[in-house]
Amino acid sequence: MLIQLEKKTALIGVVSDTHGLFRPQLQTLLKGVDYIVHAGDVGGAWVLQKLQQTAPVLAVRGNTDTPSMIPEGLPGTAILQTQKSAIYLLHNIEDLDLDPEAAGLNVVIYGHTHVPLIEYKEGVLLFNPGSAGPRRFRLPISVGLLRINGTDLDPEIIEIRDT
Repeated sequence: MLIQLEKKTALIGVVSDTHGLFRPQLQTLLKGVDYIVHAGDVGGAWVLQKLQQTAPVLAVRGNTDTPSMIPEGLPGTAILQTQKSAIYLLHNIEDLDLDPEAAGLNVVIYGHTHVPLIEYKEGVLLFNPGSAGPRRFRLPISVGLLRINGTDLDPEIIEIRDT
């Protein structure tokens, strides 16, 4: 699936591994984004519907997403493209079966590990927002923001505090 944003600059909300939990803080943290991407393990179509109240959503299925939980046809991978940047979205980075740089991608967003990570590898941003779902072990609960200005990328991880 390919979504085209006809913009040079964009603010993208980055969410993963909600596992059927929608935290109300997401509406505040993601307010004003142009698009929300969800990197799988959604846990229920209703989570995507709640996110869509804030901004358009592009989501992929994760390893725990069964057909009864998620919208029919939710893809395993997707691309969100701005005028100058291309974001590849998948759930598990281990399933990446292409060379992002050779494919013209400058961002790969993924989830699965629940571990937030911002890393550049061979000129490509690898971005895992962590998990916005139930706490796993002692890992933080977090989401991400990705500010795009042409090919300039400014990723940020935001920890969500339990209240």
